[in-house]
Amino acid sequence: MKKFLLSAVAFAAVSAPTTAQNAGVQMPPFETVAPVAFMEDLSSGAVLYAKDADRRMPPASMAKMMTAYVAFDLIKQGKLKLDQMVDVRPETWRKWHGPTAGSTMFLSPGQKVSVENLLNGVVVVSGNDACVVLAEAVAGTEEAFVNLMNQKAKELGLSNSRFGTSNGWPDEGRTYVTARDLAHLAKATIANHPDLYKRFYSRESFTFGTTMGGAPITQANRDPLLGRVKGADGLKTGHTDEAGYGFTGSADQNGRRLVMVVAGLTSFNQRIEESVKFMDWGFRAWSAQKVVSKGRKVDAAQVQLGDASEVGLVAPRDLSVAIPAGTSPQFKATVSYQGPIKAPIKAGAHIADLVITAPGLPEQRMPLVAESDVGEAGFFGRIWAGLTSFFA
Repeated sequence: MKKFLLSAVAFAAVSAPTTAQNAGVQMPPFETVAPVAFMEDLSSGAVLYAKDADRRMPPASMAKMMTAYVAFDLIKQGKLKLDQMVDVRPETWRKWHGPTAGSTMFLSPGQKVSVENLLNGVVVVSGNDACVVLAEAVAGTEEAFVNLMNQKAKELGLSNSRFGTSNGWPDEGRTYVTARDLAHLAKATIANHPDLYKRFYSRESFTFGTTMGGAPITQANRDPLLGRVKGADGLKTGHTDEAGYGFTGSADQNGRRLVMVVAGLTSFNQRIEESVKFMDWGFRAWSAQKVVSKGRKVDAAQVQLGDASEVGLVAPRDLSVAIPAGTSPQFKATVSYQGPIKAPIKAGAHIADLVITAPGLPEQRMPLVAESDVGEAGFFGRIWAGLTSFFA
């Protein structure tokens, strides 16, 4: 069961006296013409803005974020190599070239191309051909790769998303996502694959040479935040007639990272304007307030069948809350975990959350990790634990 404990730590940063002004803090206002919009502060876990964030919608090329994520996972596991060479099947080339194939990286039939270049084609230039060639290389067929995408979506908890293609091409509604799920996918990409994220998503352009003659072709990244918002480093745009213009983006300023989604916009330029305005609002209208320093012990969690009865809970990094700029709210801090936690436990494992609440503000949930290793109890320790549990 979920256990809630009042934190034993006195948070100097959250002990501001209650006043009529901060008893119920006003959320900073924001207006956007985007029919769907969502923003989360990854540093604090606070949802700063949500507009129809759980509406199912076609992702268009934002689906390629999942294609890249599956590939990143396989690279991390050693099952796929960046320098691995892949053949472009003539059948795939015929389907995904020319003006009716949407965005392409201009692959050639029979060409050998590296996984690294295919990922640049997927992420930077949104190549529909690159997605299918990569999918076929990984799983044999695009359909089999789509199964991997849906398995990964389930693992990540994307409960309102389903993929029918590797590239987000319109498929009569079989592929759908929500803005909240897209933000969660972005968050997982950044957290679980930071090096690959940095290597591919922040690239401003990509040059690729075909084998059919002509000079190498350079295409720009369509990310509307790159070069316009400080700290912007990803993720993915999308556009079809059905979906309109959408974008899932992220930026980091002074260690504070935001993820945003807008969808259903009517033009390329409107996507730029609304995306930049939205991200600027997130950084200007909200500020970060540190509540716990990295390494500080916040509380302790009970341990089941361990060689210790409890384990300390510490902050894995400086933990900060998001607050409206210029305010000083009074916070309540609790610790939440599924307990007691079963041994063995590794030091640094995420086993609990620090939950911060304040009147008028969204709940903010930040990780707490095990302070030390806890091994399994020995034979007599398990007997004693069983007896105490029985008599309790």
